[in-house]
Amino acid sequence: MTLTTHSADDRVASFQLDGAPVRGRIARLGDGVIDPILKRHDYPRWAAHFLGEALTLAVLTSASLKFDGRITIQAEGDGPISMLVAEARSDGGVRGYLRLNRELWDRLDRVNKGARPHVPQAIGRGVMAMILVPDDENLSPYQGLVPIDGATLEDCAEAWFAQSEQIPTRVRLAVAEISEPGGTRRWRSGGALLQQVAADDARGDTADIWETARSHFATLTDLELADPDMASDRVLYRLFHEVGVRLEPAMELVDRCTCSEQKLRAMLASMPTESVASLAEADGMITADCQFCSRVYRFAAADV
Repeated sequence: MTLTTHSADDRVASFQLDGAPVRGRIARLGDGVIDPILKRHDYPRWAAHFLGEALTLAVLTSASLKFDGRITIQAEGDGPISMLVAEARSDGGVRGYLRLNRELWDRLDRVNKGARPHVPQAIGRGVMAMILVPDDENLSPYQGLVPIDGATLEDCAEAWFAQSEQIPTRVRLAVAEISEPGGTRRWRSGGALLQQVAADDARGDTADIWETARSHFATLTDLELADPDMASDRVLYRLFHEVGVRLEPAMELVDRCTCSEQKLRAMLASMPTESVASLAEADGMITADCQFCSRVYRFAAADV
């Protein structure tokens, strides 16, 4: 399949079913976000899939933020992927990385004969956290934790929503590599999230409507989410045209890191002089790289 850049890519939008207490969000990430992030790190195929799914999940969740800030999806365990971090911000910025033990990963790949591992195999015993951090220092961050015991990140996310927000939620995530003529490969991802709005006196019992919407949502395929020629509005129409669905204006997404030399200098300046000196190389220079964007910083320790 030949990849074409779609105007609907690198966006996330909320939607609402007409006259029904069901809402959701849908996202598509392509050339501007998911492709440069995953290519920058050059992880093994299935490891890249996990990070791509986490980034898509972070984007879906960030679209519901009622404040300026960020949401971070973070998973830690004792498996080959010891840490996975995906961050999406209210300004549309997205970044992420994972920490990988190549020896353990290659061993797992041999055991699975190249097949995709499930989450407990890849991350091991541990926890997944969703962390909401407002830019306003007067507002407190919020963190919710769930154990890593689902087979997929979708399972872990649904468990988090059930435990932390007590909202019935369904999540679908898809990551794909698409080949172009000449052998070029590009990364794409798509995701959707569906939630039941709480019942009240005006709405009455919402259980039946939710079950109907949930059954339609369950037919969503990976191809529909990741296909460059299948825009979000077409996906939603296919799922919910019988009841009607309203797609709200989308927010644009961008591959953007928040690291800077100023922040790094400020961090070093807060450390004891001896500690800063110990970081210097023989030529008196300090070299540091950002795990998210791989940017390398280098400056004289004496200037700190």
